[in-house]
Amino acid sequence: MVKTYTMDLAGRTLSVEIGKVGKQANGCAFMRYGDTTVLSTATASDKPRDGIDFFPLSVEFEEKMYSVGKIPGGFNKREGKASENAVLTSRVIDRPMRPLFPKDYRNDVTLNNMVMSVDPACRPELVAMLGAAIATSISDIPFDGPCAMTQIGMKDGEFIVNPSQKEWAEGDLKLTVASTATKVIMIEAGANEIPEAKMIEAIYKAHEVNQTIIAFINQMVAEVGKPKHSYTSCAIPEEMFAKIKEIVPPSEMEVAVFTDEKQVREDNIKKITEKLEEAFADNEEWLAILGEAIYQYEKKTVRKMILKDHKRPDGREITQIRPLAAEVDLIPRVHGSAMFTRGQTQICDVCTLAPLSEAQKVDGIDENVTTKRYMHHYNFPSYSVGETKPSRGPGRREIGHGALAERALLPVLPSTEEFPYAIRCVSETFESNGSTSMASTCASCMSLMAAGVPIKKMVAGISCGLVTGDTDDDFVLLTDIQGLEDFFGDMDFKVTGTTEGITAIQMDIKIHGLTRPIVEGAIARCREARLFIMDTCMKPTIAKPRETVNEYAPKIVQITIDPEKIGDVVGQKGKTINEIIARTGVKIDITDDGAVAVCGTDKAMIEKAIEMIKMIVTDFEEGQIFQGKVVSIKEFGAFIEFAPGKEGMVHISKIAKERINHVEDVLTLGDTVTVVCLGKDKMGRISFSMKDVAQK
Repeated sequence: MVKTYTMDLAGRTLSVEIGKVGKQANGCAFMRYGDTTVLSTATASDKPRDGIDFFPLSVEFEEKMYSVGKIPGGFNKREGKASENAVLTSRVIDRPMRPLFPKDYRNDVTLNNMVMSVDPACRPELVAMLGAAIATSISDIPFDGPCAMTQIGMKDGEFIVNPSQKEWAEGDLKLTVASTATKVIMIEAGANEIPEAKMIEAIYKAHEVNQTIIAFINQMVAEVGKPKHSYTSCAIPEEMFAKIKEIVPPSEMEVAVFTDEKQVREDNIKKITEKLEEAFADNEEWLAILGEAIYQYEKKTVRKMILKDHKRPDGREITQIRPLAAEVDLIPRVHGSAMFTRGQTQICDVCTLAPLSEAQKVDGIDENVTTKRYMHHYNFPSYSVGETKPSRGPGRREIGHGALAERALLPVLPSTEEFPYAIRCVSETFESNGSTSMASTCASCMSLMAAGVPIKKMVAGISCGLVTGDTDDDFVLLTDIQGLEDFFGDMDFKVTGTTEGITAIQMDIKIHGLTRPIVEGAIARCREARLFIMDTCMKPTIAKPRETVNEYAPKIVQITIDPEKIGDVVGQKGKTINEIIARTGVKIDITDDGAVAVCGTDKAMIEKAIEMIKMIVTDFEEGQIFQGKVVSIKEFGAFIEFAPGKEGMVHISKIAKERINHVEDVLTLGDTVTVVCLGKDKMGRISFSMKDVAQK
């Protein structure tokens, strides 16, 4: 039976068809919002996957190029690996939904969202988020939903609920909020220095809209939802926990985990593991799950000590930030470099500058995003956490962390008119023990300033953690969480910003939502911490951007010409512009509006190229003096090239003061001569004189 459900959502109709397609999936929702169409499915395996200690959830966001009337580029002419936007969208869907599945569920689950049509007024990412939640809620897969997601934009201080692609790209706020019926479960934001109070207002505006969507989903679940299937629990047996505590008393576990040295803690846990392996040598069933059992024991120990005694594993106060250090210019010959260290988390960031033509081209389903002028890439090698494994390129986590740091710094970058460069920052993780993405933000900010990028303000970032008790009022917020507090805690709330406001947020949780006091407290705590980082560490290292770019960086000078003269500069089949490049060794970029950027490392050659371009586009007047090269000799005179593709003629009578019988008596091909412009002759050609130069 096919059922169609509709609701008004931010002035547009959201339509969900159930039972029409995808009938063999556990749950399927055929979504339409305006003309944006997404097929969302939820499927689960019948049995748990053997040998794993995590929930194997896969979330996919498939961008079909036919959805925007395009044929994919490349030789294959078909969609390839997921784009960066698809990866980031998948992560935004995964983060709020994962905690709502049972903690002891080990069946494979795949949430697939296929974008089939895109209406620029209705963002496909939003439709996929809602589709995934609906498909899972009506399926027989165990899920403690429903949940809903809303996006908030802002223009001129006014909020826009579920903005269009254009409003999203051009607005001052890009906020995505997911909620359950009672609490906020995910926040993702990019912002143009939005004050904390305004951000909180936007978050709860989205939360309010989410409640109407949840009511809509509940209606569907009541009418077509399937009973949730039973599953094999992978929880650790209570009798095993009891036996472990006999062998390793809680006091011994506390001593093992409460140290500020990650390596010492790992050695302590290794000794405990060996002790328990020896005790359980005859129990194969318990040996198979011993690693997970120790992890759970360690987790309960850390949470108890933080929540009840406000004691952190490394001995810090609840609001205390780990020791900070920073330096710039540590890597020679690169355009800019900086290293930021916070405890055992250390990031080295390298900044590279290039002409705007080096900006990244984006081939995707958002017509408003075709290039990226600023690129931030994040790398997380295995040695940074003392492990060994081969590098296989960036995974979803690396892409997500890079995008967060990129989003954090975008609002403070200079415009292309102020600074006509493409910019790439690469954050290399040297050491990791919690919140490397926030360290990347701090390191990147300093690296940009060291490279001479005139950013408007300094940006820093920090992460706030959470440990909750049995009630909503029983919680502890932790400033600057390290890895152990991230693994065993309930929240990783990352906030970046300037002294004026927030530039980015990314919030992950492992529980079923946050109350408003937790959200407000975390945002306030992060502001206090980031200002401390700026004042005590970043500003003493480098207080403001360098006045000029690094000596090894390309120098770019930008001028503006009449757009109608662009063809003259380019020349037939690029002949003129290529000649300028060949003579000077520079790189030239010209935009449709007449902006010309000349890039090179030799200042004299840049100036020479600009002089040539100005000559080409100048409307010549009588009396102007030029220097040119003899490129052709005729009986009646010589042709002088004074700029690439630009020639004028000196009549034989204008070559010398005395009468000459042959041009060759005075000039030879290749001679460099100085001439004065006499205007244009009857044929419209530029006419020059050599003999009248002195008089001018």
